[in-house]
Amino acid sequence: MTPYDASSAQGQSRLVDGFGRTVTYLRVSVTDRCDLRCVYCMAEHMTFLPKREVLTLEELDRIASAFVSLGVRKLRLTGGEPLVRKGVMGLFESLSRHLKSGALDELTLTTNGTRLAEFAGELAGLGVRRINVSLDTLKPGLFRRLTRGGDLTKVLAGIEAAQAAGLQVKVNAVALKDDNAGEIPELIRWAHGRGLDVTLIETMPMGEVETDRTDQYLSLSDLRRELESFWTLKDIPLSTGGPARYVEVAETGGRLGFITPLSHNFCEACNRVRLTCTGTLHTCLGQEDATDLRAVLRAGASDAELIEAIRHGVDAKPKGHDFRIARDAAPAVARHMSTTGG
Repeated sequence: MTPYDASSAQGQSRLVDGFGRTVTYLRVSVTDRCDLRCVYCMAEHMTFLPKREVLTLEELDRIASAFVSLGVRKLRLTGGEPLVRKGVMGLFESLSRHLKSGALDELTLTTNGTRLAEFAGELAGLGVRRINVSLDTLKPGLFRRLTRGGDLTKVLAGIEAAQAAGLQVKVNAVALKDDNAGEIPELIRWAHGRGLDVTLIETMPMGEVETDRTDQYLSLSDLRRELESFWTLKDIPLSTGGPARYVEVAETGGRLGFITPLSHNFCEACNRVRLTCTGTLHTCLGQEDATDLRAVLRAGASDAELIEAIRHGVDAKPKGHDFRIARDAAPAVARHMSTTGG
């Protein structure tokens, strides 16, 4: 399959949804598989998708490149764990052509870090400049429990390798009331002491898992007030294209982000859509909206037909999500975060 030439279509009008928001950021899940089993993300005994349902790397490239031709300036590859997908570096290499042409501002990924030591140098060589690493605790035993068997030393080695390769690393941590809440200040100090930004995330009600998220939900509005009891937090106008609101911590000199889908949603300025590894376009993380781009591709669609399908899906982007945490309430959406793309 000939790679989609986004530069030849740069004259296309941009993607604007029905509420006037321009879509400039696409998150692409390349696999639903992961080498960890984080308790808030997936069930311990997950049933993963059969290979035929997952887009090929060429199909992922074609859809992502169509979005670039429509004005998307940032691509983030996610999973599951993107670095467990066989051949994924070939996808990074192919998509990097849009960085070279100037059609794309940023190509990046979110990873759990377990395989980062192996791929950090290659990622940097392909034009990746910033990455997000999911890390909820610095305690080896707690890490092992939260991830159901993960090895913290691999993640820490991956972060070190990424920094050595010149990558800017941001740590993403899910705030869990009964597990890491008391450790969060120390995690921030540790990260800032190594030149790492940190973003805290509220737990999200997505997919059926064994635990009750009600017990673990921690409002980041409350956590911020607690941090402000001993630190000076100054709001800053930093935007990395995502939903985080950032502050600078005067005492550490580092930046701290808050992603608050429940206590303070960020829908009014949402510029993001997500493509699952099965080719489903979701324009809202917290809604069941879906456009089947895999069916469009595999029916032999032309580039114009693919773009029409993308426009139709984005035009239906909802105004916002309805995430809420309540005991015995069903998840806001049935799909797992590992399927949607973290």
